[in-house]
Amino acid sequence: MLQPVQLFKLLSDETRSAIVMLLRESGELCVCDICAATAESQPKISRHMAMLRESGMVIDRREGKWVHYRLSPHMPAWAAAIIDSAWNCERENVCKKLDNTSPTSC
Repeated sequence: MLQPVQLFKLLSDETRSAIVMLLRESGELCVCDICAATAESQPKISRHMAMLRESGMVIDRREGKWVHYRLSPHMPAWAAAIIDSAWNCERENVCKKLDNTSPTSC
């Protein structure tokens, strides 16, 4: 079960925080989309995704060779509320990042 200290440690990293905000806005993204939005390398994003997945914050699904990630619907309500509050503050910045990857975002 995700604990508050664990959530704050995960979100204290700028890359992981950006990933969570991107997933909150988009619903679901593959690693290549996250790499494009964050301007980070695939190995770095994959390492951060593993940490988020192990914590239970994100889940994945495989479609052929692609792996798509989304925020877990099983996340505690208090954690989802914190993410929503942060997303409300960062929405404009998140949309700008997504504009680089998808013409239909935001």
